[in-house]
Amino acid sequence: MAVARTSLQTTFDTDAPVALVTGSGAARVGRCIAEELSRRGCHVALHANTSAEPAKEAASQWRQQFGRDAFVVTGSLEEDETCDRIVDQTHAHFGRLDILVNSAAIWMPTKLDEITGDEIRRYFQINSVASLLCGRAAGRVMANQAHGGAIINIGDWATERPYADHAAYFPSKAAVEVMTRSLAVELGARHHRVRVNCVQPGPVMLTPDVDEKTVQSLADSTLVGRIGCGQDVADAVAFLCENTFVTGVCLPVDGGRRIFAPDGLQVGRNTG
Repeated sequence: MAVARTSLQTTFDTDAPVALVTGSGAARVGRCIAEELSRRGCHVALHANTSAEPAKEAASQWRQQFGRDAFVVTGSLEEDETCDRIVDQTHAHFGRLDILVNSAAIWMPTKLDEITGDEIRRYFQINSVASLLCGRAAGRVMANQAHGGAIINIGDWATERPYADHAAYFPSKAAVEVMTRSLAVELGARHHRVRVNCVQPGPVMLTPDVDEKTVQSLADSTLVGRIGCGQDVADAVAFLCENTFVTGVCLPVDGGRRIFAPDGLQVGRNTG
């Protein structure tokens, strides 16, 4: 009996679509995305820099669990050549590239008066320049494939309402939104089946050192009343990969936080 294809397999007209996910070595959002794509029938290349060993362990586990190939590519995205190399390695290993997810990012709180030019440039290099270069490299491959491909960038909902002490981080993530639209136009003009979109996570996968009071405050700041999880983001990525009529979109996955402030003024009070 023939096994029904998953939506991803149908979209890319193959039983074995191929995905490369940057920043998927550590057990964070990128790893969740890579695992979900593997679960949905993709061969996956996990990219890691300092987390190569955990990435290799995940790849080995998924090969057994999902029956799909998974391997690891490594390198620092501070180096431009890494972007072309990891795309080329993935394409050479699998013979195709259907999905690129630009998930790698850095963020650390730094007070405005303490930010250096070198720190700002590093944020832009890893969070935006590398995503553009990886997208360009993947786009070259996808434009030569009959089925095209899908590129998903990971942005941040809070570029609309930035937190304090992240003045180097937020400009670098805001650039991802414009880059998404630009790449959608550039690559879509080369091949109408190459699509580029962006997912903008809200509060998801908080670090263990966040205290319970802060966790509750963050949950209360959403319309859905909870903190998000990696699966929420992974499902949104999969949707954008599967839907062939969506491109150039930046999709908030934030529980409504972008449109809601828990100050009591939006619900039950008409402030004019």
